[in-house]
Amino acid sequence: MKHATDRPYADPEKAARRILEIANAVEPLQGRIHIEKINGPFLFRDGGSPAEYGAGLKLASHRWLVGRE
Repeated sequence: MKHATDRPYADPEKAARRILEIANAVEPLQGRIHIEKINGPFLFRDGGSPAEYGAGLKLASHRWLVGRE
């Protein structure tokens, strides 16, 4: 019998905040942050799933990043 564990980023709000924390720690190159500098740590170091990453990125982009340049 398998026991389900709570996913740390199952809530898109938590995933979005973690993605922004990672992005704020990355040094931009020519004013841009390469996406692999964010998704690598989120997926492999923090243990987030691709679905959690996608939901968090979508929420972050719509809520906090739209219209910024």
